[in-house]
Amino acid sequence: MKKMRIKKIEPVVVSQQLKEPFYFSQWEYRLRTICLVKVTAEDGTYGWGEGYGPANLVRAGIEFFAPFVLGADALEHEIIWQQMYLRSLDFGRRGVLLAALSAIDIAVWDIQGKHFGLPVSTLLGGRKNEFVKPYATGLYFSNGGDLKEKLIREAMAYKKQGFLGIKMKVGLGVAKDAEYVIAIKNAIGREVELMIDSNHAYSLREAIQLCDRLKGVDLSWFEEPVSPEHYSDYRKLRARTDIPISGGECEYLRYGFLQLFQNRSVDIAQPDICAAGGITEVKKIAALAHTFGVEVIPHSWGTGIALHAAMHLISNLDIVPGRMYPPAPWMELDRTENALRDSLTEPLIAPENGMLRVPDKPGLGIEVNEEALAKYRVDSQQI
Repeated sequence: MKKMRIKKIEPVVVSQQLKEPFYFSQWEYRLRTICLVKVTAEDGTYGWGEGYGPANLVRAGIEFFAPFVLGADALEHEIIWQQMYLRSLDFGRRGVLLAALSAIDIAVWDIQGKHFGLPVSTLLGGRKNEFVKPYATGLYFSNGGDLKEKLIREAMAYKKQGFLGIKMKVGLGVAKDAEYVIAIKNAIGREVELMIDSNHAYSLREAIQLCDRLKGVDLSWFEEPVSPEHYSDYRKLRARTDIPISGGECEYLRYGFLQLFQNRSVDIAQPDICAAGGITEVKKIAALAHTFGVEVIPHSWGTGIALHAAMHLISNLDIVPGRMYPPAPWMELDRTENALRDSLTEPLIAPENGMLRVPDKPGLGIEVNEEALAKYRVDSQQI
């Protein structure tokens, strides 16, 4: 078979100034900045990828990997992945270099799909799930006005839009969080699931206190309750509450997730495809998770590139346990202001009747709007 040699690797940083800043337990968002990558083969076939992390550092990582990927056969994604991994193993087992590796890996899968005329989900082995069920990630904190009333209005808007699940931010303090969570759940009712995410804001003692206050509220999971470094605290919290515990947004590679699983830290693993090692590695993480009986619901944040990559991979996840009518798998769909998500790629991701149909076009199934790309693109001096 003729090889598809990689000829060009172009990191592209895009940025958007938010009209209204928002914040969560760790910091405030005023500017959304993301690093994309375009990988082009000698025959002109190209693919797009995205890295999750500080955009200027992801770009530097892509530039570091480029010499080792140029000339490689884009049809041999595992060889490309292994080459990048071995080149960075001594100093890049976690963090931003893996986001750069992930971006290139996603772009390579996009090239392969276009070359064969098949969606990435088919290349992964097929769509075990034709639809995924998006949950709305929102309910961040903002200044001014009655925050609880603002959060209730936002949650009710998601319910009206047909979302079957909503994830809200916590981390303002145990008493305030409990008050807001109970108010939101009472407003949306039992037919819409509610998840909470503290972005590792709490100590074990505080996380236990919050779980105790929320006993009986019927939460679908508590995400990143404590520091991602404290595997034993995750395990201890799981033993103290019947609220499912999720985590892994800040974890990397199958080796990092193995620690999470061996320690029995989480009920739900949340690798980010744009950070944890790309499509190639997260498929392996998912297989590992299933051997431990851990559900996989990837973290998704960014442009339509990241979201389409997530849809393809989630559609291929094993249905565990198997049964005749399994539920559709969850997928995160960030609802905060994001022109980079809404205008850079086509088609726009939009749920219908509370569900998303997995794309069936070749590759990731997206096209990048060059006009929007030029509008939001920034050079290194502007970051």
